[in-house]
Amino acid sequence: MKKKVIIGVSGGVAAYKTCELVSRLFKGGVEIRVILTQAAEQFITPLTLATLSRHCAYTDNDFWQSNHSRPLHIELGEWADLLVIAPLTANTLAKLAYGMADNLLTSTVLASSCPVLLAPAMNTDMWEQLAVQRNWQQLLTDVRYHGMSTGSGLLACDRIGAGRMAEPQEILTYIQSLLHVGGKRDLIGKGVLISGGGTREYLDPVRFIGNPSTGKMGLALAQAALHRGANVTLVHGPTSGDVPLGVRAIPVVSAKEMHQAMQLHFPNADVIIMSAAVADVKPRDYSTEKLPKRSLPRALPLEPVSDIISELAQLKQRHQVLIGFAAQTGDIVTPAMAKLQNKKLDIIVANPIDQPDSGFGSDNNQAVLLDKQGNQVEIPPSSKLQMAHDLFDFMALVNPDINL
Repeated sequence: MKKKVIIGVSGGVAAYKTCELVSRLFKGGVEIRVILTQAAEQFITPLTLATLSRHCAYTDNDFWQSNHSRPLHIELGEWADLLVIAPLTANTLAKLAYGMADNLLTSTVLASSCPVLLAPAMNTDMWEQLAVQRNWQQLLTDVRYHGMSTGSGLLACDRIGAGRMAEPQEILTYIQSLLHVGGKRDLIGKGVLISGGGTREYLDPVRFIGNPSTGKMGLALAQAALHRGANVTLVHGPTSGDVPLGVRAIPVVSAKEMHQAMQLHFPNADVIIMSAAVADVKPRDYSTEKLPKRSLPRALPLEPVSDIISELAQLKQRHQVLIGFAAQTGDIVTPAMAKLQNKKLDIIVANPIDQPDSGFGSDNNQAVLLDKQGNQVEIPPSSKLQMAHDLFDFMALVNPDINL
């Protein structure tokens, strides 16, 4: 069954981004209704959004018409699985914070019970006003409302600062999360520590031993945890994507640097996920200058690097959950089960890297989830974000005592 999403557009120049969001949602198989405030119509036309959503876009003129069998805001409020307001202006924010309903959009919000995702957009000085921040914090005390962080950059007023609306891809990812969990915040108050990406072990300033990891799985795990309410720290090697706003990012390069960062933040974490592709060995010797080709050793002396997850397992407390990844070819379950037991993990994710559109570099993945009690769940090919949520669902199912 198609998911049903209402996109509310209030009067800000960032409304142009909402066109891309609506288009991508439709292409993703989501059924969409769009509501524009009167101010929003000054920035973008209902016709544009109606064309992109393949359904008429509603305005306040529709609100006051009598040609509906039931009040329009009631019908829309009951219809939606999720309501998104992008951009959210200071004016609409104030109305929502105080429960006002003087137009179709705010009336629909109050007539609905679904989760509401908010993507603010305004001038830096406006965003930083005490009254605006008070309204924002007050609204977020309601569990229905999920707030996206504003970005920083060049704004339409030529200021450089906070207040920039999240990009359509960021909003789309959050929408996908909320549709999966139904707005549930089962990780609220929990610290989630994630490692992602590959490490690089340098021979000289330009040559290293590495792997094809792009860090996409780690980024997806961070996004899923953040959207479920967690305080997220991501220790990552070089990645091909941006760390989500609201995630504490700690960039590293080598396995040694990742080891140090993971140990430092481990005590404050409730859930630890080692999804990084960490090197097993490194060159024994390092040259501070680039080695000429003729000086490269015929046989490269290697030495092992620290086994990060095994050492973390020795430090693990009763309340902590430690999850590992095992990228495998061929039989993925047997070696993953051995790793789970040998390294004393709670859960392991066995994922094939020899299947098409799966594993390193792909936007998608598939896996078998295993835990120390012998539970086993197969995750079919899906987006890495979907797989991240499936992992958190599995964790909550097999670890009811961790109080998620």
